[in-house]
Amino acid sequence: MSMRSSGGAATRWLAPEEERAWRAYRRMVIAVQARTAQDLAEHGLSEPDYEVLSTLSERPGNASPLHEQAAKMGWSRSRLSRHATRMEARGLLRREPDPADGRGCILVLTGQGLETLRSIAPTHLESVRRHFIDRLTTEDLAALERIAAKVDTTAE
Repeated sequence: MSMRSSGGAATRWLAPEEERAWRAYRRMVIAVQARTAQDLAEHGLSEPDYEVLSTLSERPGNASPLHEQAAKMGWSRSRLSRHATRMEARGLLRREPDPADGRGCILVLTGQGLETLRSIAPTHLESVRRHFIDRLTTEDLAALERIAAKVDTTAE
């Protein structure tokens, strides 16, 4: 029995051009993420490590409440808390009590974390360029930005 015949009347199957676009998008995301993650891993960081470090570096005082950081990353608080524990053990960040949330904490970038970010950022940016930006035209990038804005669910 084929998948198309078993779905019932409510299933809106993808047209061939929709399926090709969806699969191309998935292959692109997986390939770029895998390549940039590999380049970070060669320097001892994971993608989530880099995201935490870079976003904390952009915040006043290099700090952010854990719940805000978790929301930004699309993670649960508990998942980020476990990850932050590992980063804290490596000296990349520290936790401070959150005066606005008695059960929460504030993640603070340490000097070592900032130095780690400063040393890896050029390598990461080169990786992003090599595996993504430099493969696209200015028009491709503009189209991608328009598409991303249409699909962005954080604006809903």
